[in-house]
Amino acid sequence: MPKLRLYNSLTREKEEFKPLDPSHVRVYACGPTVYNYAHIGNARMAVVFDLLANVLKTIYPKVTYVSNITDVDDKIMVAANESGEAIDVITRKFEKIYNEDMSALGVAKPDVQPRATEHIAEMIALIEKLIARGHAYEEQGHVLFNVTSFPAYGGLSGRSRDEQVAGARAEVAPGKKDAADFVLWKPSSAEQPGWDSPWGRGRPGWHIECSAMAEKHLGLPFDIHGGGADLKFPHHENEIAQSCCAHGESDLAAFAKTWVHNGFVTVEGEKMSKSIGNVVLVHDIVMPYRANLNGDESYGWHGEVVRFALLAAHYRQPLDWSNALVGQCYQTFKRMYKILRDLEDIETIDVDVTETDVFEILCDDLNTPKAFAVLSKKISDLSKTDDTKQKIKLKSELISIAKLLGILQYTKNEWDNTFHYELGADDQKLIDTLIQERQEARAAKNFVRADEIRDQLAAEGIVIEDTGDGPKARKIS
Repeated sequence: MPKLRLYNSLTREKEEFKPLDPSHVRVYACGPTVYNYAHIGNARMAVVFDLLANVLKTIYPKVTYVSNITDVDDKIMVAANESGEAIDVITRKFEKIYNEDMSALGVAKPDVQPRATEHIAEMIALIEKLIARGHAYEEQGHVLFNVTSFPAYGGLSGRSRDEQVAGARAEVAPGKKDAADFVLWKPSSAEQPGWDSPWGRGRPGWHIECSAMAEKHLGLPFDIHGGGADLKFPHHENEIAQSCCAHGESDLAAFAKTWVHNGFVTVEGEKMSKSIGNVVLVHDIVMPYRANLNGDESYGWHGEVVRFALLAAHYRQPLDWSNALVGQCYQTFKRMYKILRDLEDIETIDVDVTETDVFEILCDDLNTPKAFAVLSKKISDLSKTDDTKQKIKLKSELISIAKLLGILQYTKNEWDNTFHYELGADDQKLIDTLIQERQEARAAKNFVRADEIRDQLAAEGIVIEDTGDGPKARKIS
C-alpha cells in the first residue's frame, strides 16, 4: 500500500503522514457558520476534506472526522434581526440546508458534527484554565487572551508582529493589554443569546469554540486539523495558542500534528464579494437540477459535476470558478458516462483500490488533477479495447476509483435526466436565438435569466464571451 504524504502548513513541508495512533486516526475541519447558504468556497473545503477522509478510511481501520457547526456568532444575530426569525430557527434551517447541499456534492456527513451552543461548558472550563495559567484576563465582562504571554504565537501563519496586530484590529474589546489580544468571552445584552459564566452572562468568542469542540471529541493532540486558507490567521493561529496554553504546552504540535489548508476560490478571476454580486451559492447551483428531476423546467448542475470542478485544481492551489470550468467538467462527464453506459453489460469484479495507480497518486498530497488525467486515460482505454478480460479489469478499476473520488455514481434516472437533451452545437440558429435572448435580458437588467442562458449554453460546451464587438460564442474543445 502506498504511503500517504500531506503538505503540513505548520512545518511548511510535504511529509509522510504518521498517525499518533494507527488504530484510530483523528481529524478536525472547521465547519460553517449557519446564518446563510453555503458558497462555493465553503463547498471546496467540505469536498476536499471529504476526499481526505475517504483516503484515510481506506488506509486505516478507524478514522473519526469531526467538522463543527458554528451556531452562535454575531453574524447570526444580525441575520436574526434582519429576518425577524429566532436565532435557533435560522441556525437549524441553514444547518439542514448545508448538509443537504453538501450531500448533493457527494459529501458524507462528518462522523461527528458538534454544535457550538452544545459545548458552552467546555469553553468556559478552557477559559478558566487560561486565566489560571496567566494567559487570559478579564476586563469589563470580557475575557481576552494575552498574545504576548505565548512566544510561539504566529508560528502557523508566519505573520510578523505588525501583521498580527493588523489582523486583530477588527475584534473590538475594552481594556486590551496588547493590540493583538483577542476575545475569549464577551457580555450579552438581554436581547442577545447568552449563558451564565464566572464573568457574567455572555457568549463565547469564535476561536474558543473550535478549541473546545476539538478537544472534547478528539482529545489532544490529534492528527489533522484544517480548513480553508482564509482560516489560517487569525482563527487557526488563535486555536493553537488557546489549546497549547490551557495545557501548559509550548510546542505548537501539542494541539494538532498536521495542518491541511485548501486554497482560495475566486469567481471569473475576482474575489467573491457581496458588493460585486459574484457570490456563488451551492444551493443556487444544485437545487434547480434537483427540481428538474421532478419535472420542473429549471436548470442547474448535478452535484457530481460541481464536485468534479471543485477538485479540478490541486486543493492547495487557488481555484477560479467559472462557467467555462463547469462546462468543461460537464463535457468530460458526458463522455465518461456515455462510455460506461455503452458497456453496461460488462461484468465487474472486486478490486483493491489501494493497489491502483490512481490511489497512489491521491496518496501524494491528494493530487486530483493527475488522478483525473489517469482516470480519463483509463476510460479512453476502456472504450478502445476489444479484449473482454481487459474491459472487465478496467471497468472494475474505474468503479472502485470513482467511488473513492465521489464521482460517476449517477443512477440511471439521473444519467438520463442530465444528458438526454442535446443542444446541437451545429444548430447556429438556435444558438443565435439564445444569445439574442440573453442580450435582451441583460438590457432589461434581468441578470438572473441572462445567467441561466449563459449556463445553459456552457453546459452544452458553448462559452459566451462578452467583447467590445458584442457577445461571441465558441465551442469548448
